[in-house]
Amino acid sequence: MSKSLSEKEKLHIFNTEFMPHADAMYNFAYKLTFAEDDAKDLVQDAYMKAFRFAGSYEVGTNAKAWLFRILKNSFINNYRKKSKEPSKVDYQDVENYYNSASVETSEMNHTVDLRTSTMQNKIGDEVTGALNSLPVDFRTVIILCDLEGFTYEEMAVILDIPIGTVRSRLHRARGVLKEKLIEYAKQYGFDVD
Repeated sequence: MSKSLSEKEKLHIFNTEFMPHADAMYNFAYKLTFAEDDAKDLVQDAYMKAFRFAGSYEVGTNAKAWLFRILKNSFINNYRKKSKEPSKVDYQDVENYYNSASVETSEMNHTVDLRTSTMQNKIGDEVTGALNSLPVDFRTVIILCDLEGFTYEEMAVILDIPIGTVRSRLHRARGVLKEKLIEYAKQYGFDVD
């Protein structure tokens, strides 16, 4: 049930309950989108919705789970919208880049994304690649549980699914991830049988 709040009350809730989770929101958004600008846009969109619907938030409850649910729903809605659009390439930008005198051969062959390299150093190229290749539903439950530390109950609220579905989806996601990483695990001496 939504209650009517003044702008001052909304700002107080926003600053005290929602803003402390900005870093976690960005990390979750980045793990979903793999693009800094898209993650920032997603977080901004989620925070705008959170402010707008602050009256439906119950003060003192789990603000992080509430915000993650908004962010996840925004991501899914954007994903569905984009999947229906044809791909777009600005050929003029590509041509200008490759025709510019400042482009060196080494730059054309290698670009470093610091966020990607940092993440890869943390959990390894193979693990990052395997996680990124999972379907979005599987990737989301692994991120929420294993990287963000949410409980099954919190994940059920965020994802708007029953706890049993959370458990089975997480089990299946870990199974798919395990299959993708068996050779990697053997290399490092893990018993995978």
